[in-house]
Amino acid sequence: MANNDLELVPGLLTTRKEVADAYGGAWYGGIEPAVDSKMVFVYSDPKVGEKHGYTFDGQAEDDDRGPLYFYTGEGPVGDQKITDGNKSLYQHREDGRTVHLFVADGHVVNPATGKKGGKRQRYIGQMVLDVVQPVERRRAPGSDGQERWVLVFRLRPDPQAKYPPKFTPADAIPPATSDALVELDVDAESEAEDISTSADQPGPSSVQVETEEHATDETVANISGGQRTIRRREGQLTKAYKAHLVAAGHTVRRYQIAVEGVATTLKTDLYDVTDNVLYEAKGTVRRDDVRMAIGQLFDYRRHIGAPDGLRLAVLLPGDPGKDLRALLADLGIALVIRTTEGFDGFPLA
Repeated sequence: MANNDLELVPGLLTTRKEVADAYGGAWYGGIEPAVDSKMVFVYSDPKVGEKHGYTFDGQAEDDDRGPLYFYTGEGPVGDQKITDGNKSLYQHREDGRTVHLFVADGHVVNPATGKKGGKRQRYIGQMVLDVVQPVERRRAPGSDGQERWVLVFRLRPDPQAKYPPKFTPADAIPPATSDALVELDVDAESEAEDISTSADQPGPSSVQVETEEHATDETVANISGGQRTIRRREGQLTKAYKAHLVAAGHTVRRYQIAVEGVATTLKTDLYDVTDNVLYEAKGTVRRDDVRMAIGQLFDYRRHIGAPDGLRLAVLLPGDPGKDLRALLADLGIALVIRTTEGFDGFPLA
């Protein structure tokens, strides 16, 4: 029975059992919901991922929306699904639960014997899932050594929290130690599954993975710039063009890239294996987005190790205008535009 005697203040050192005794829930899993307390406890231990050959957990570099912490979901073997603990975290808003992040920080030591006991937990703070992209899927080995899909949750500080989160330098995602490319023969049926309806790492670090798809045309969130709306539009554009390529008999993949010395894992949009074309899609035709697409394509090309003759292309939902068309042409980047009849610019000249 919960007693709430333990005050959760960022920086607190405690144990899973003490948290469970105070607020309820179990204390064995990585994600533990406490139904009566309306809380979800997330226990991050990056060393667990390191044992299997990946290091996704940790604090990423701040972006334009502030601090960001990545957390790999539950499930040691096989594709991770939005079920059980993963589901309780994924739908914490709908369930009215607050999320509390802990990081493994050494071991409890018996003062009488000096022997190490269970793992000690350091409380980071109260978090929420990112409203723009709450979770993404990445390829990683399981405890059986087999490649599978894992869920990587994107956590942000909860603006409603009493205290701001407290991170330390040790919480940062470790940089990848290799940027070698490995191509995977992926299963299109399972990997095309929408994340919302399914339930920098060492070693081989750049892999071909299936394209992401979203089930709805757009989802609007109350955030600056309509980022979630644009992301949904980009996802729908990518999905439609992938279907167009597949209907034309093309094989379509994407790349997951870990760059040596860099913590953040990169993902491309579409790679047309048949025509050896790397596409970057954008949800608008704004100049800033087109310029970003250009930079991303040149950056990705340096790392993916694609066959000779790789071509670059930008995929847009409409005509960006004469000047941007000229810019892309000057750089040798093809342009494909969605029209009412289909896609203008495909097949590439």
